[in-house]
Amino acid sequence: MRGDEKRVSIFSCHVHPDGSRIATGGLDAKVRIWSTKPILNHASELSGRPPKSLSTLTMHTGPVLVVRWAHSGRWLASGSDDEIVMIWDLDPTARGKVWGSDEVNVEGWKPLKRLVGHESDVTDVSWSPGDRYLASVGLDSAVLIWCGFTLERLRKIDQHQGFVKGVCWDPVGEFLATGSDDRSVRIWRTTDWELEAEVRKPFDHSPGTFFRRLSWSPDGAHITASNATNNEGYVFIAAVIARNSWTSEISLVGHENTVEVAAYNPHIFLRDPSQAVTAPNICSVVALGADDRAVSVWQTKAPRPLIVAKDVFERQIMDLSWSKDGLSLYAVSSDGTMAVFSFDVTELEGIAPLSAQEHYLKRFGFVPPPLPNGFSHQIPPNVAKAQNTRITPPPSPRSQNQEFGSATPAPARAGGEQINTLIAKRKPKKRILPTFAGSLSGNVPSSSTNGINSILSSKPVSAHPGVPPRAFQESSNSILISVPTTSALPLSVSQPFGDSVSSFGLGLNTGETSDDFAMDLDGEVKISSLETFGQSISKGKRKAGDDTDDRIATKARTLGGDKVRESVPVRPITSRGASAMSISALLAEGSGVAGRLEPPQLVTYLKATVEGSEDIFEGRNAEGDDPPEVLFVSGKQTQWLDYLPSPILALVATSMFCALAMQDGSVNVYSHTGRRLMPSLSLGVPCHALAGSKSMLLALTVSGMLYVWDVRKQLAKFTPASISPILSASPNLTIVSVAVRPNGAPVIQLSDGVTHSYDSSLLSWTKLSEPWWAEGSDAWQGRQRTNQLAARGPVAIVEGAISERMTVDSARAEKVRPAWWSAALTLGHLESKLQAAKALDSPQEYKQALLLYAKRIADEGFRAKAEELAKELFGPVYWRPNRDESWSPTTLGIPKRDLLKEVLNIFIRSKTLTKLGQDWQDIVKKSQSGE
Repeated sequence: MRGDEKRVSIFSCHVHPDGSRIATGGLDAKVRIWSTKPILNHASELSGRPPKSLSTLTMHTGPVLVVRWAHSGRWLASGSDDEIVMIWDLDPTARGKVWGSDEVNVEGWKPLKRLVGHESDVTDVSWSPGDRYLASVGLDSAVLIWCGFTLERLRKIDQHQGFVKGVCWDPVGEFLATGSDDRSVRIWRTTDWELEAEVRKPFDHSPGTFFRRLSWSPDGAHITASNATNNEGYVFIAAVIARNSWTSEISLVGHENTVEVAAYNPHIFLRDPSQAVTAPNICSVVALGADDRAVSVWQTKAPRPLIVAKDVFERQIMDLSWSKDGLSLYAVSSDGTMAVFSFDVTELEGIAPLSAQEHYLKRFGFVPPPLPNGFSHQIPPNVAKAQNTRITPPPSPRSQNQEFGSATPAPARAGGEQINTLIAKRKPKKRILPTFAGSLSGNVPSSSTNGINSILSSKPVSAHPGVPPRAFQESSNSILISVPTTSALPLSVSQPFGDSVSSFGLGLNTGETSDDFAMDLDGEVKISSLETFGQSISKGKRKAGDDTDDRIATKARTLGGDKVRESVPVRPITSRGASAMSISALLAEGSGVAGRLEPPQLVTYLKATVEGSEDIFEGRNAEGDDPPEVLFVSGKQTQWLDYLPSPILALVATSMFCALAMQDGSVNVYSHTGRRLMPSLSLGVPCHALAGSKSMLLALTVSGMLYVWDVRKQLAKFTPASISPILSASPNLTIVSVAVRPNGAPVIQLSDGVTHSYDSSLLSWTKLSEPWWAEGSDAWQGRQRTNQLAARGPVAIVEGAISERMTVDSARAEKVRPAWWSAALTLGHLESKLQAAKALDSPQEYKQALLLYAKRIADEGFRAKAEELAKELFGPVYWRPNRDESWSPTTLGIPKRDLLKEVLNIFIRSKTLTKLGQDWQDIVKKSQSGE
């Protein structure tokens, strides 16, 4: 591949159940469907029949992070940074040229349905056995369950405390497993979607990665989870979790960097093929892909991997997919390439037919839920026959004239794409032929006609509109790759994996290391590091077309990137105070908070660190006549800069935007690439405070006006509100802190300890919490400090801040209180806490406070309060969606009747409300049964 060309990262791949197609998704926001026959069969590649590129699907607006075929093969699901899960269906009428591109769709696929529900990137999806359900997970920490037939959302599970980056189903259908950045793998029951088990031990020190793709063995006995570690994070492993005990006693050791993905071969294997299919005689084959650019394949009956393929890719492996026959393993990488590892049946000994697996799984006795009425994934025979004759490529047969172990490289196709074959020299019966598919092209290959060579681009179409893709002009000579034993490895007990001190499994030989294996399959110099890619992923969200080929020696051009960064001492600036004085005089007229809110001190240097990264947004105010400037710095490289007409007073940087406030009352909002996301906002007066969170931006002016905007939607959350009502209680009140929540709720703490928020639906300021509750509430937790602030909810953080500002008044503490003092303040505090959790969008704290509240009224025996709470949570008996808007069935995404069940359990265990709890339990059961 030439240095001036660009390949787009591929994040996911999945083979169609009939083996004829493979789908990929990548950074260019496109889903591409390829025919596997030209990839596996060189003769088919030369003939161009069937075409390699079958279809390009362009409905996503962000990078496609996952693609998964339904087991039936009818539908394709894709998940993207645009927060959408898209379901694609075959459309025979949609063939033809792709709009806005030179690509041609040989077969048509249409978007059947957009599944909307995630609030951030969708990182993984998975179809359950029989396609009864579809599960999707994402960076909003949620697990969504969809009906696999009606495609309606059935359940939202939001118990993870971090990004969820992997999901897989138990082949029996009894459980669902998810992997999250909260360093846990959680197993959920499919009968009630409640938590069955949580596994944390092997993930205590796991680092952050793109994905945590995990896989369930075809016999249902184990889950292999990626991104686990041993030895306090110094040894990278894949953890094997046993069914039922849910413990991880087995580790797959040897990769030199984090394991991104695990994928089980869909077949079960027999230790002794002559014996019956029983649990002791069953083993499995699992493949691992890691950030060390290596792919390893393991069989559970052996302590060492079957093979390890090193240096096939230039960057980390993002996804793996086995063909249904279990003899081909596809791997994709962020370097924009795919490799296919083809196995012989003699190399995967003991492979059993899929019917053996189906028969074995029946022994678990699990009865799946019935299908929705009138739905089935079975295609009528006449329709299936018509589809097969029209557009289905033939299955992908193995090349009959291609012998494993052959020393002849695949010749280059004249004028077209080049397929390089890595020839592995191994012991007899232990052979592997990895076929490198090169850069997957988005262009359709065509035969040479009239003496003109057809052109097959070896890179995807440019992600930027208006820039035509260049064809890859390759030489007529084939490239002979010297392949040492690091690609496919003989088993040995003594030598470690590569030159590293860590060993693979319980010891694995990689053979000799060889410098002549310069693994650049396009004839260029081998890339030496992954630093550029590592920096790009540290910034969080990935944008379409954002990936660059870091083999190019020159740095990407940036606005201000050639400017030498000079350190600036932080000093106050007084020479520009005249404008501030005139502003103060202006504020003195008719403002209820005149003089009480001062603008921030004007200084020479300000900076803000971008949420979730080490990138810096910095501002510089010159003491002379030079204009103020703002810079965005990643590492040591200035990404962009801008010059401003007025000095900078405040900066804020979130994972989605950067913003600054100037002395002239203007606010500028930028993207991380330096584009202005909104027009400059003229507030008329300088800001007293500037705050941000996710897509929300808050500005509080010195005139006491509060503004909150949703930058993503470019909308104000509410009409600008004055803070005069909360400051007017005392002339000595000052503002201690100002913040904003991701849902747009402002949080303002005053010097008297009271913390306020503004409710846009009530058009009023509300109290989130206050020191009053600490005087008598048994539920006051503010004094219980913890260093793990990130693990605490927003309400707990507010109460902790109040406690830190409180002073001990011994006279008040010894004061005699009324008889019902403690009960009244505890109930009042918990009721206030429920409202605060709602305002700050904290479902876990809401549930915790609700259960404490239920326990307290049960302990006190307050039957009227208990019955009113039960009625509020149960709602109307005959409530139907979209008919009665006066009651919502959920609170903060939690079903109210699910909360009611837990509240009733508390009532039943109490001494005074047992009968009430039992009566309401009967009502709930009758409503569920439809009586």
